[in-house]
Amino acid sequence: MDDALLDVKDIHVFYGNIEAVKGMSFHVNRGEIVCLIGANGAGKTTTLRTVSGLLRPAEGAIFYEGQRIDLVPAHEIVGLGVAQSPEGRRIFPRMTVRENLDMGAFIRRDATGQREDLERIMELFPILKERARQAAGTLSGGEQQMLAMGRALMARPRLLLLDEPSMGLAPLVVQTIFDTIRDINEQGMTVLLVEQNAAQALSLAHRGYVIETGKIVLEDEASSLLENEQVRKAYLGEE
Repeated sequence: MDDALLDVKDIHVFYGNIEAVKGMSFHVNRGEIVCLIGANGAGKTTTLRTVSGLLRPAEGAIFYEGQRIDLVPAHEIVGLGVAQSPEGRRIFPRMTVRENLDMGAFIRRDATGQREDLERIMELFPILKERARQAAGTLSGGEQQMLAMGRALMARPRLLLLDEPSMGLAPLVVQTIFDTIRDINEQGMTVLLVEQNAAQALSLAHRGYVIETGKIVLEDEASSLLENEQVRKAYLGEE
């Protein structure tokens, strides 16, 4: 893929003897939002964790900007421009909001750039500016999700991995989160999104892949997947 920022080729990922991802291939082009949808246990989070270097594929390869990264340590992958906002948010609850954001920039050495990015994230999520000195564990679920995304953005990635950003959030907060994802994409950020809320994800994304039991069973433009009868029955709750 000439314009692919991320190119995943035939990866197989195991937990012990259990094969969680069974020969998956997909790509994400520069400037796209691409979503992976599927039921719980389909292999979506495992796929993201493998892209970010937290898991190693037993077979296959992953290329980012043409460079093979599946053998690269996770912290070096962050340095190359890939950052993840994980499932369950995983913020540092006893640290302040500001300290959590600073942790997102731990590999950076450009103090001026960090200050600029911090200001940008405070504009993106004004509530984080208000709560900057507050312990992160005292934030609401939606605020913690904003913090997790802000922390990932502090790494100044070119590819942002988002794992279930709407999980457990009220509908109004979900809309705010998805509006923000759209905004940062329009500013040039490439996004790979894992999301159980298939309708929201497909309404936001450019392209999508449907995953079942560790395999991609369907791929298309997101608008086409929204109209697909199989997808509508299985993931959008239609009879």
